[in-house]
Amino acid sequence: MFSGFATKIALKKLGIPSIPSDPFNLSSTEPEPRKPNKLTKTNPGASLDSNPDDKSANWPAWMSIKSLPLSVQPWLTPVPPPIPVAEPPKIGDLAPMDRDRELVLGRGKMVLVVFLRCVGCAFAQKTFLHLRALATRYPNELTCIAVSHSSPVATKKWLDLVGGAWGVQVIVDEDRSIYAAWGLGLGNFLYLFHPASQVAGFKEKGWLGATVVGSLQRTGAVADAQPRAAAAGADAAATGSPEYEGPNNLMGNKWQQAGAWAVDGRGRIVWGGKALRADDVMDLDAGVDALGLGA
Repeated sequence: MFSGFATKIALKKLGIPSIPSDPFNLSSTEPEPRKPNKLTKTNPGASLDSNPDDKSANWPAWMSIKSLPLSVQPWLTPVPPPIPVAEPPKIGDLAPMDRDRELVLGRGKMVLVVFLRCVGCAFAQKTFLHLRALATRYPNELTCIAVSHSSPVATKKWLDLVGGAWGVQVIVDEDRSIYAAWGLGLGNFLYLFHPASQVAGFKEKGWLGATVVGSLQRTGAVADAQPRAAAAGADAAATGSPEYEGPNNLMGNKWQQAGAWAVDGRGRIVWGGKALRADDVMDLDAGVDALGLGA
């Protein structure tokens, strides 16, 4: 699976010379529920699986989750969201209601809601800037909402780098429960490594991930957020263990699917769906037209 030319280039950019077979659980679009990985200081090269006697599954010490750079963490399979991933809403459906009622639509307002991939993604940046321009163009007629699954501190830094949110409402959904309610789970291998996505990625110049990582490390945000991230991961994995050491979710996750929907004042979907691939910058103008606001 990882022998493709485009994949080798992408992994080489991350400084990873080789990776064991299917470490990201990409054989399906959604990871199976699993118990959290527990790594010990006395055996840093232990397998990420729970069986320490399985020598064939041992990873080298540099691949232990805790020792991986923050820039690599978003490539690991995250813990599942706290609710099952639903089917994406279709045109004519009522807008989904998330578990904590953080995203409540309708109530007479026309809404364009965009679910972003991880912060630092150039395609997420292009989509957000388009959404921000629409919020400026229709300040009274249209409510523009962006949902991020990266941490609040990383999301805020990313917003600062792109010039601020302006008229866009930003919701942080770290456990990805809102994403799951709207049918957005983890993409498969081709979602991220499709040849067209790779070509588009090499052409882009707006990648801000390294800048965000550098800022978090300089300000100490990584160390401050570790206990909270560990507790959140343990809760999502339904173990309650304070020793949980899963992938750091500060920067979000590369495999998370994106999407966008237009919702009318009655709370019904009039346009939208999942992004087809990681590089799919959805046509938000089409959503505005579906709401009857286009020129």
